[in-house]
Amino acid sequence: MTQSRDTQLNECMVRSDGVELAAEAFGDPAKPPVLLIMGGMASMLWWPEEFCTRLAERGRFVIRYDQRDTGLSTKYPPGQPGYSFDDSVDDVFRVLDGYGISAAHIVGFSLGGMAGQGAALKRRERVLSLTTISTSPIGVDTSHCPASGEAWMEHMQMDVDWSDRAEVIAYMVEEARLVASTAHPFDEAETKAFIERDFDRSGGYLSATNHSVLINVGEAWQGKLRQSKVPLLVIHGTADPVFPPEHGTTLAQAVAGARLVRLEGGGHELHKSDWDTIIGAIVEHTSDHASDQSQHTLDKGGRIP
Repeated sequence: MTQSRDTQLNECMVRSDGVELAAEAFGDPAKPPVLLIMGGMASMLWWPEEFCTRLAERGRFVIRYDQRDTGLSTKYPPGQPGYSFDDSVDDVFRVLDGYGISAAHIVGFSLGGMAGQGAALKRRERVLSLTTISTSPIGVDTSHCPASGEAWMEHMQMDVDWSDRAEVIAYMVEEARLVASTAHPFDEAETKAFIERDFDRSGGYLSATNHSVLINVGEAWQGKLRQSKVPLLVIHGTADPVFPPEHGTTLAQAVAGARLVRLEGGGHELHKSDWDTIIGAIVEHTSDHASDQSQHTLDKGGRIP
């Protein structure tokens, strides 16, 4: 495997195995590293800069990155992703390698939380702790969990002209409204402005539709979660219409010693009103499960000393 990193201020492009992954870091590299993985069709900007800065100010070295087919990372032809869920798991380690980090605390949102679970199961020695937000367990029976909300499901089945900027932005704003918290007001103007910026930076969302492949976790992961030894924190909104809260409960029950934090009225989002709770829980979790491993760096060959 070859890898390189181009650095400009705190932004970089990690290159590994023919894949380019755009990333950005916040805070002091000497502090415990926290890697953020965003969900389906979402670039790293969906981890707001202020959220990352506030977490870094609590003594963490925070890294966010664009998964494949989002943001500035490698993109594939629509309908031909050329990667799988397992590749998204390996990308976690590619980003860590790009920063010379041997082990980190992982925080994943939605599909990013599934990739985080995969990382914790595949390379236990490289994951100091795992925090999942608004996600579902992998390799565990969730047939008893309620289905996703009807309104959101109907929205997802709509035909969208992904080449039409105005249509796509309107569609994405409406989706954000449908998954929003019931406890806090929805700011349509702010949401639209953000999606416009993300759309333009990404060059559109057509390639991001390839993320549907990441739902196919695969049989190889069946039954493994209950064997996980990675300290787990589960954060889940009680009004999440994508993965209803029972998904979070099931995930917490599958891993011995896991802690569950419920966001009352929380939707499938990172609402600013919930940041204090989310950041506080992450800081506590990563403090409780700190390790000297977090100070290790990789040598030039990508090996852990």
